[in-house]
Amino acid sequence: MTIKEIENQIIEEFAIFDDWMDKYEYIIELGKSVPTIQENQKVEENLIKGCQSRVWLSCRVEDGKLYFAADSDAIITKGIISLLIRVYNGQTPADILANELSFIGAIGLQENLSPTRANGLVSMIKQIKIYAMAYNAQ
Repeated sequence: MTIKEIENQIIEEFAIFDDWMDKYEYIIELGKSVPTIQENQKVEENLIKGCQSRVWLSCRVEDGKLYFAADSDAIITKGIISLLIRVYNGQTPADILANELSFIGAIGLQENLSPTRANGLVSMIKQIKIYAMAYNAQ
């Protein structure tokens, strides 16, 4: 599936919820399915800078596509990173770099986060793009 197709799925899933508390519960539930980073990869270099909570993100390349694993000590943040991984897992570095995420605005995520969590979201996306740039240059 393309990045846009995955984003459209997420937008449809969130459309069934009227209340932001329900959306938060869904995000928390999604966090339980995040591809979990190995304990030995919870190191400083995999820690995302700019997040209030601790978020680790690792990346591997396989057949020219990027695959991510993550973990966080905050349940909401874990759900947010799981959404990003869902969109970007199995995509090429070039596709990741060429696509600006639309689902975040479409589901109202950024405006319903605290300023520190919104900054963390931006930092997570930035780190994924940094991985994509690094692997795209290879």
